[in-house]
Amino acid sequence: MGTMEVKLKNGEVIHVRPYEEQDFSHIHRLNEKEGWKGLAERHEDTKAGWMNSNASFIAEKEGRVIGCLRGMTDGFITLFICELLVDADFRGWGIGSALLQYAHSLYPETRMELLASSTSKSFYEKERFRPFYGFRKTIGE
Repeated sequence: MGTMEVKLKNGEVIHVRPYEEQDFSHIHRLNEKEGWKGLAERHEDTKAGWMNSNASFIAEKEGRVIGCLRGMTDGFITLFICELLVDADFRGWGIGSALLQYAHSLYPETRMELLASSTSKSFYEKERFRPFYGFRKTIGE
C-alpha cells in the first residue's frame, strides 16, 4: 500500500496514500471547516477512530491534505466507509471519486458500503452506489 498519483478530470495531479498519525491535525481542520461538530468536538475520540481504522486514506496536493476517507474492512466481504470528506475549495475535481477508487482497489473483492446524508446522496448516486435500508442507534437512544 503506497502512494498513488492520480490525474484528475481537470488535469490537476494529486497523491492518494494511507493515513499517518501526523495527518490528523489536517483532518481535524477539515472536520471543523465542514461543520462536523461531533467529530471536531470529540477530538481525541475522533483521532482514536482514525488510529484504529484499517482502511484510511489521504488525498494531498503539493503536500496539503485536501481530502480524506476513513473506513474499515475485513478485506474479503465488506469495506465500510465511515467518513469521506473533501475540502470545499477542491470539490468537483474528482477527489472523492479518487479516494473511493483507491480504497476499493486495495480490497477489490469487497462490497463498499456507507451511510449518506441528504447533501451527499447525489454524489454517491453519481458514483453508482445503490440505496439500501439501514438503521442507526447510539448508546443513549
